[in-house]
Amino acid sequence: MLSRRGLLATAALSPLGWSLAPRPARAAPVAIRVGSLPFGTVSWEAAVIKARGLDAANGFTLDVVKLAGNDAARIAFMGGQVDTIVGDLLWAARLGNEGRAIRFFPYSTTEGSLMVPGDSPIRTLADLKGKRLGVAGGPLDKNWLLLKAQARDTAGLDLETQATVAFGAPPLLALKLEQGELDAGLLYWTYCARLEPKGFRRLIGSDDIMRAFGATGSMALIGYLLEGDTVKDKPEAVVGFTRASKAAKEALANDPAAWDVVRPLMSADDEATFQALKRDFLAGIPRRPLAVERGDGEKLFSVMARLGGERLVGAGSTLPPGLYYDGSGNG
Repeated sequence: MLSRRGLLATAALSPLGWSLAPRPARAAPVAIRVGSLPFGTVSWEAAVIKARGLDAANGFTLDVVKLAGNDAARIAFMGGQVDTIVGDLLWAARLGNEGRAIRFFPYSTTEGSLMVPGDSPIRTLADLKGKRLGVAGGPLDKNWLLLKAQARDTAGLDLETQATVAFGAPPLLALKLEQGELDAGLLYWTYCARLEPKGFRRLIGSDDIMRAFGATGSMALIGYLLEGDTVKDKPEAVVGFTRASKAAKEALANDPAAWDVVRPLMSADDEATFQALKRDFLAGIPRRPLAVERGDGEKLFSVMARLGGERLVGAGSTLPPGLYYDGSGNG
């Protein structure tokens, strides 16, 4: 009679013995680490990707890294703690012109607007003369530079000297606007959407200004930023990530149930706020060919170089070659 050891040895040599031999472990999917800001819309898209298994279906694992703010996001990206963040086109171009192989994958065309109370007498940019104006960001914020240029070109108004301007964090400025301590506020789109149900209206949007400066349509000023080494070292995962990003946006655009996992992240206290945020997010889904995006990007870069100079755009005179990533793995 064969011992237990003999039976196992015989089984290992039999035609069916392969089923008893240890199988090699499958390699774990490559991770893509995406930086997400508090209340940022990246967390919305990431929630859909994870809930619907779009990362696994596209051959990668999505890891969401929570970051405190824009400065922390830039530091994490530059230091390699995350593979991608949503960042500004002009900052990406500046890094590219400084020699970093940065890639830009369009994320959204929705930008900020100048908000005023619904009953405000302010109807045109000329009406900002002598008014108290809050500006999200700093003196080199692209939306502020565009607004200043538009006010000068269309109304002959120098906002820096003919209005009282306060720079600050968007939540604080939105609160000051609600409390009546500001007459107008240039805010990021999510704050604009939250103010609308409270009776505020948009005087002018960044999209309107960009078209006035030559843009042919709504362009993506923010996108996922990727280092060239990440694209080279994780080509299939990066392609899968861009596919998952597009699929998540399409799910949000076409399947109301996709918002079930997003709504708890939106801090939308009422249905009107939820609908305003949803509307503006969906309106910002990039749809244009990258060649068209780049053409408008070049126009914007030229305008920003004139308005902000080297302090804003760096030493480059144009967008760096290969900046836009098409999701093919060849970018």
